Amino acid sequence: MSGASPALTPEFFNRPADKVARDLLGKALLRRRGRSLTTHIITETEAYIGPEDLASHAAGGRRTKRTEIMFGQAGTLYVYFVYGMHWMLNVVTGEIGYPAAVLIRGIEGAEGPARLTRALNITGALNGTLARKGSGLWFTDCGSPPARNAILRTARIGVDYAGPVWSAKPYRFLLKPGVYGRR
Repeated sequence: MSGASPALTPEFFNRPADKVARDLLGKALLRRRGRSLTTHIITETEAYIGPEDLASHAAGGRRTKRTEIMFGQAGTLYVYFVYGMHWMLNVVTGEIGYPAAVLIRGIEGAEGPARLTRALNITGALNGTLARKGSGLWFTDCGSPPARNAILRTARIGVDYAGPVWSAKPYRFLLKPGVYGRR
């Protein structure tokens, strides 16, 4: 697979976060560093759907220096640091002013959001940039989407702080084993 496919546009991301999270499965995440270009199939995502979502950084419409990007243009990268050691890659979704995003939790060969960012050398330097070729990190379509029965939908990971209702929401999406070579 090459980087020849057109990048997904902000219009792709200008939809509800749970729809974008599901539709990103099986898409390609491309990373260019210098002359090196790598392509990875997205295998796992999580949706954070707006100010009502108590698991979201912008719960209650909270606007801080960190969360301001979530209120911006769909297709913008939201990259933040957690636990003093890991970068997390998200992409903003929905209308400007409505804070929603999708966490990219896994790609083939790097399961888990911290492993993903480490493998692709993603840091806060990308925070606030649009996902496009010029930024060095972008998404493309790579053929037929996975069948609905090839996708698992579960509760998100590590959001117990959001309470029993929001921590149980099925906003985590992942490809079943055997899809795109997953074991």
